[in-house]
Amino acid sequence: MLAITIRFALYANLMVLFGWPLFALYGTRDKARGLSPRSLASLILLAVFLSVAGMLAMTASMSGVAIIDVDRGSTKAMVFETPMGVAWQVRMAALAAIAVLAFVRNPAARVAQVAVAGAALASLAWTGHGAAGEATKGLVKLVADIVHLLAAGAWIGALVALGLMVARNASRLKSADFISMHCTLDGFSKAGTVFVALLIVTGSVNTWILVGPAGIGLIGSDQYVQLLALKLALFAAMVGLAAINRFRLTPAFSRDLDAGVVPLEAHRALRRSIAIEAGLAASVLAIVAWLGTLVPPASL
Repeated sequence: MLAITIRFALYANLMVLFGWPLFALYGTRDKARGLSPRSLASLILLAVFLSVAGMLAMTASMSGVAIIDVDRGSTKAMVFETPMGVAWQVRMAALAAIAVLAFVRNPAARVAQVAVAGAALASLAWTGHGAAGEATKGLVKLVADIVHLLAAGAWIGALVALGLMVARNASRLKSADFISMHCTLDGFSKAGTVFVALLIVTGSVNTWILVGPAGIGLIGSDQYVQLLALKLALFAAMVGLAAINRFRLTPAFSRDLDAGVVPLEAHRALRRSIAIEAGLAASVLAIVAWLGTLVPPASL
């Protein structure tokens, strides 16, 4: 349970660290704010702590001991002699680079910060089943896993930023605030379509490699397949809510603004929908963290 909790927290942390600043880049730049310096520092420090804890948990699991009994030699071997250790080093270097780039105030530094945060997030592919394959099949799985992580991070990071944006009390917002909110929502709706498409394609590749057609029949007996089915159901619900946001709620928001009406009802509906979507996203991440500790049918 400790390993699953650490994995969940690390996934969520790195996805927000990547997805939120990315959202600030492709959104309306003068209206979609990025992470505040305090929030960025907190996320970096938390990522470092969780990465260290995660490395200790992996070492403990492979050594067959409790996490408090992990010795220095085993940890050193894990860090410097395994692909997971190399990925861990890359992640720690990336987190340090993000902290340095935070002090550089120009657009190029913002782009570089997002790119480095993406590298930190991509390093998680080596902590699960992404790097488990061999030859061409293994490379395809690894690339699909990396793209899947980045697309998920882009979606979830933006979802957190949007959730905080629409959580503001509507009675305290001015007309300009609602216009800004609509522009940001519209920008995310278009980019979100790309993220969903990437998640579907890469998720299908991952499922085919890790489960395969034979594994589908194990849904009644295999825990991995059951959790994967639940994950897919929750993801489908997220896509459904995203579609409602794009094709129904955001246009309703726009119609109210065009008519000179304060979009209070549309605002409440969007706030409710995004909150539910965020809850579903957290559930999906929890399942992903759990799946990473199980053996998929294709490996049996």
